Amino acid sequence: MASRTKVEIDGDTFLVNGQPTYRGRWYRGCRVEGLLLNSRMVQGIFDDENPETVGRWAYPDTGRWDPDRNTDEFVAAMPEWRQHGLAAFTINLQGGSPEGYSRSQPWINSAIAADGSLKPAYMRRLKRILDRADELGMVVLLGLYYFGQDERVRDEAAVCRGVDEAVGWVLDSGYENVIVEINNECDVPRYEHEILRPHRVHELIVRAKSTTRRGRRLLVGTSFRGGSIPTANVIEVSDVALVHGNGVSEPDRIAAMVARTRLLPGARPMPIVFNEDDHFAFEEPSNNMLMAIAAGASWGYFDPGPGFGGREARGDYVEGYQNVPVNWSTNTERKRAFFRLLRDVTGA
Repeated sequence: MASRTKVEIDGDTFLVNGQPTYRGRWYRGCRVEGLLLNSRMVQGIFDDENPETVGRWAYPDTGRWDPDRNTDEFVAAMPEWRQHGLAAFTINLQGGSPEGYSRSQPWINSAIAADGSLKPAYMRRLKRILDRADELGMVVLLGLYYFGQDERVRDEAAVCRGVDEAVGWVLDSGYENVIVEINNECDVPRYEHEILRPHRVHELIVRAKSTTRRGRRLLVGTSFRGGSIPTANVIEVSDVALVHGNGVSEPDRIAAMVARTRLLPGARPMPIVFNEDDHFAFEEPSNNMLMAIAAGASWGYFDPGPGFGGREARGDYVEGYQNVPVNWSTNTERKRAFFRLLRDVTGA
């Protein structure tokens, strides 16, 4: 395919089709140009291969789970996100907790098979989303591995194969609007494969960057859990610094995280992107989103729903963008408040 949307990095600035994102835009004296304001939408290709848990995700109107309906509704919602100024979203090959947060993950949600190969049904759904993102001029942060699901992949060789196949698939498909996130929150202790942990994940970043097609490669990084600063070995080889604001309840700490990341050994001018933050207060004069922008960092909305790991607290098909079945529309006041502020910030 001939890609319509191409993402590049110039120093700490994101370019789409050769122009800075939000070109010329300032908000309350802060530069918005060059940022990648985003949302965590990781369940766009979700499925569950565990017959004992798949019933948990049934749609209330049909009484059953339908992964194609989930992707249909995701794609249908994308234009509205874009109209409000959303430049990018994160989607994962191993999703995220379909309960928002969870203590255990008995479900099986992985586009990567045990041997590291890619599962065709998942990739067909991903293609639909990437095609629409390309049409809309949106950037996709594509996460490969997720703690609690990485054990679905057999061994380190299979983990490496999964990276090779996923990156190769994106390049072979012709997409130029994709940034790879090797794994979500690499410093979470629950990762079972050592190569996905902070002291070795840089090996996979280098591996992904070295995969090329006709001289072209993808931009690559990996994220750290809420409040954590990337390690020097990761920053040295990454194209983008991915950080999370979960657990950071004081907006001033967001600015401090950005400053500390810029001072890491091996740091250089590069974009800093919060692609997950479950703090809101969008009507307040100071919040995590506005503080990140003021510090020159991109910010990403994460709406995990109402509580920690309780299906009974979730409600039916009405909560955040991670709870399955997901309502991908702007159906709650929290979602609408985010998109209102996003529209104001970006001038969409």
